[in-house]
Amino acid sequence: MAEIRVPHRQLEAAVAGTLRAAGVPEAVAALEAELMVDADLREVPSHGVAMLPGILASIEAGRVRADPKVRLLRARGATCIMDGDLGPGRYTSAQAMDHALERAESQGVGVCVAANMVHWGRAHAYAERAADAGMIGLCATNAMTNMLGFGSRTPLLGNNPLAIGVPRRGEAPPVVLDMALSQAALGKVATYRREGRELPQGWGLDAEGQPTTDAQAILESGLVLPVGGHKGSGLSLMIEFLTGALAGGLLSYEIAAQNRGMETGSSKIFLALDVESFLPRDDFLARVDNLLEHLRANYRGEAEFTYPGERGARARQRNLVEGVPLHSELLQSLEGTGTRL
Repeated sequence: MAEIRVPHRQLEAAVAGTLRAAGVPEAVAALEAELMVDADLREVPSHGVAMLPGILASIEAGRVRADPKVRLLRARGATCIMDGDLGPGRYTSAQAMDHALERAESQGVGVCVAANMVHWGRAHAYAERAADAGMIGLCATNAMTNMLGFGSRTPLLGNNPLAIGVPRRGEAPPVVLDMALSQAALGKVATYRREGRELPQGWGLDAEGQPTTDAQAILESGLVLPVGGHKGSGLSLMIEFLTGALAGGLLSYEIAAQNRGMETGSSKIFLALDVESFLPRDDFLARVDNLLEHLRANYRGEAEFTYPGERGARARQRNLVEGVPLHSELLQSLEGTGTRL
C-alpha cells in the first residue's frame, strides 16, 4: 500500500482550516477535525479524513449547515430531545452525549435523543467520551436503507451502528465496542477496494444477488449482509424504534428517499450511566479489570487476546509517534479539497 505519514497535529490543523474556509466556526471545525483524525490514528480510515470531501460537498450543497443552531426541544428529569439543525455530525453528536452526561451526574442516568442529525463518523467517539468521564456510555443511530435483512433481496434496513463504552482504572484505555449491524460498513468495503484487498466471505452480494469477495461489486450493488442473519436484522429494527421513531424524525427508508447523502435527517440516541449510582466506582472498575484479566489469562487462540477498542488504542499511541498513515489515493482526495499537507 502506497502510504505517507503525517503528524497528527499537522493533519488536524489542515482539516480544521479547510472546514473553516467552508464557513464552519472555529470550535466546530476543531472538534470535527480532532475526531476525524482520531479515527485515522486508530487505523479506521473509512471513518477518518476520507469523509472530509463528503462533508464539504454537503455544506456547499446546503445539505449540512456549517454553523448549526443546536437546541433542546424538550427536557424532563433525566431525558431530553435535541435538534441538531443538520450541523456537522461529530460536533452535534458530542453535544448530545454531553447533555446525557450532564443529566447522569445529577440523576444517575441521562438520555438524549437527537433529531435532524447527519453522519457522525464513528460511534466509538461518543461511547468513549462517556467512558472518559467515568461513566458507561451507549449510543446508536439509524441510517439510510443500505442493508439486506429478514431474507430480503433488496436493501430493507439501515446498518444502524451502535457503541458501548465502559471506563477503566488509571490510564488504561476504556473498553469500547463499536459495530455496524452489517457484516461491514460500506466505508470499510471502500477501504478494501482502495487498498486492493479481497473481502472476507459473507460481507455482501453482487448485483445478481450472488455472494462475492469483490469490494467493487458490493459497492456497485449496495447489497451488504446483516451480522448474525436474523439477529442483526432484528437489532437494526429495534434501533430504528429507539432513534427515528422516538425522535419523531426520519426512518431509514425516508432518509434513503431523500437521497441527500451524509445520513442527512438521521436520528440518534445517547445514554450515560453514572456507575456511582449503583456501587462504589472503584468496586466497579475492579470488577472490569478482574474480568479482562480472567479473559486474557484463559484465552487460547492463534493471536493475542484484545478487548474491544484495545487494538485501536494501541494503534493510536503508535501513530501519535510515527504519524497518521494516509493512503496515497486519500492524500490526493484531500488535496482536491484544498487541504494542504
